[in-house]
Amino acid sequence: MVRQILSTNNMHDAGKRICLNRVGLALVMISFFMAGCTMVKLKQEVKQSLASTVLVGQIATGPSEKGKLVVVAYSLQNGERTVAHYAVLHGAGEYELMVAQGNYYVCAYWDHNSNLIYDMGEPAGQYGEPKLVAAPAGGVVLEINFVVPDAGTAIDLPQGFDISPDKPRKLLSRQAGAMVTLDDARFSAANGSRGFWQPLEFFKEIGGNIYFLEKYDSDKIPILFIHGAAGTPTGWDYLINSLDRERFQPWLFYYPTGVRLKSTAYLLFWKLFNLQLKYRFDTLYITAHSMGGLVARSLIMDYYRATPYIKLFISLATPWGGDRMAEYGVKQSPAVIPSWIDMQPEGDFLQSLYRDKMPAAVSFYMFSGHRGSRNPFTSNNDGTITLASIMDWRPQTEAKMNYVFDEDHTSILNSPAVMTQYNTIINAFAKGTLAEEQAGGYLKIDFSFNYPLEGSRPRPILFLQPDDVVAPAIETHLSPDDSGRRVGPFPVGRYTASLMAAAAKADRHHVPVSITDNETGYLNFTFRPDGMVYGHVVARQDAEDRPAGMPAEQYRPNDRPVVIQKVTLKGTGIESTVRPIEYGAVTPFHPFFLSINFCSKNYFHFFGLPAGEYEVEIHAKGFNPYVKTYVVEPGRPATAKAIELVPLQ
Repeated sequence: MVRQILSTNNMHDAGKRICLNRVGLALVMISFFMAGCTMVKLKQEVKQSLASTVLVGQIATGPSEKGKLVVVAYSLQNGERTVAHYAVLHGAGEYELMVAQGNYYVCAYWDHNSNLIYDMGEPAGQYGEPKLVAAPAGGVVLEINFVVPDAGTAIDLPQGFDISPDKPRKLLSRQAGAMVTLDDARFSAANGSRGFWQPLEFFKEIGGNIYFLEKYDSDKIPILFIHGAAGTPTGWDYLINSLDRERFQPWLFYYPTGVRLKSTAYLLFWKLFNLQLKYRFDTLYITAHSMGGLVARSLIMDYYRATPYIKLFISLATPWGGDRMAEYGVKQSPAVIPSWIDMQPEGDFLQSLYRDKMPAAVSFYMFSGHRGSRNPFTSNNDGTITLASIMDWRPQTEAKMNYVFDEDHTSILNSPAVMTQYNTIINAFAKGTLAEEQAGGYLKIDFSFNYPLEGSRPRPILFLQPDDVVAPAIETHLSPDDSGRRVGPFPVGRYTASLMAAAAKADRHHVPVSITDNETGYLNFTFRPDGMVYGHVVARQDAEDRPAGMPAEQYRPNDRPVVIQKVTLKGTGIESTVRPIEYGAVTPFHPFFLSINFCSKNYFHFFGLPAGEYEVEIHAKGFNPYVKTYVVEPGRPATAKAIELVPLQ
């Protein structure tokens, strides 16, 4: 039934490229009764995904272990263990697990014999104290970090427990940087379609990930390729096979295209975040097709402060102005694919992309085609998207150049003329002839913790505030292994440097530092434990407005802003109230480094708390009061999830 409502224009290599076109969307509207089972399944999928929670964390391991690392979330009822979801990693690092509302144990073990059974002698670790992770009905729970040591460790999972007794045993890594080939079975046209129509099923089985075609090489520039709706990485085979592979290394972002685009952008950021912690690359080019261009721009606009390595962005046939047929589908369809919501021309997502200009440090080029269907009853188009949307004036004003080709929406990926122009741009950038070169320097940062660390070590964040108050602050996330390592490059200039970490306080703050071209400065920090309570407040949204089962609940677009009036904390003989403050030109991290209790916009933070229980009461204009109990243990970071306030009736 899916094939009845998909268009396959100018397909290359027997079905590798599938994208929804305008005819396909019209057929969706006509075929609801024909494809009733598809619509029913989609409706069930979306409902289930909105009630699902993503558990997100990182696993640290001993240096000697190699192989498959299996991460498991399971529940325990009347002595019976039920696996909610599992993921396979090819080493220490990030994971994501999707579960329904409930309480779960999260553990991991080295699967030495790759049988998905926890066997005797396999090193294991478990998230602990409290061991149970509470998953709400929808959203994300962050910072579920723990350690799997080299030696065997007692966990609650019994020896011989079968992780996947009733399902096919899949040992494919869901971790960023997993190695693949372009003909990998995961990249089939059927899976691309499934990612559009059954995004929850796709995410639970395949996930969303950045894949490598070769081992990371620090001497090569990575190019991240992002496909469009119902697509897969195989759509990039012509461009990738035409690259200078001595100079560039292709990275492939593969994701379920039916989910909300803001969620997809955060998933992409999360994967890049972990790759950056591991490899410390300082340059990344992005190439995106169709809807993938919207994902790329969302990534750049929302997370550029943490992704300054993005230097070049090339979009191909991107619907910058949205699609009226998607808007029609949202209004008329009995079941709505969530990404349609973000394709509405006047929708919040599209508008959010243009509220600010693209960072000047990102060079942006537009590629498009004009070969489409021409008749009196349709707007000029490239066979899928109207030219009015592709040529939207807002991105055009920011593009260094807009190249137009005699290609349609799909053939633009398989065009020698496009490839010639594309290679001209990326090769010139690699040589520095087109890039706006900025001199840069580095910093060597030593940091340590003066208390015993249980579980995963905290990951500090470095903030560099330029003396030039007009220039934006630089935010750099560090891994525990970055202590004593050179990081950068950073633009030349004078800065005030500070380091922060969850549940810890640095011995120094606002340290002046100068960054000189090609030189390495030095900073040194020591952390002591600190008791903290903090939160991020959002308005509860109706189900249809929430992201569909992806780890971006905290960062989702929200049509109803929350205006906090006050936040009060009580416990262990302490009572403190914070009210919103405006920073103006002062860095919003200033009170954090000084350990001053504060509230700004929809965030609040309390510092210096002794161990114990605390009651936090939140008052916001137009919302019911909210009360939450926190258990504080200095030096131990808490899991993080958004606090949802209920609007007054």
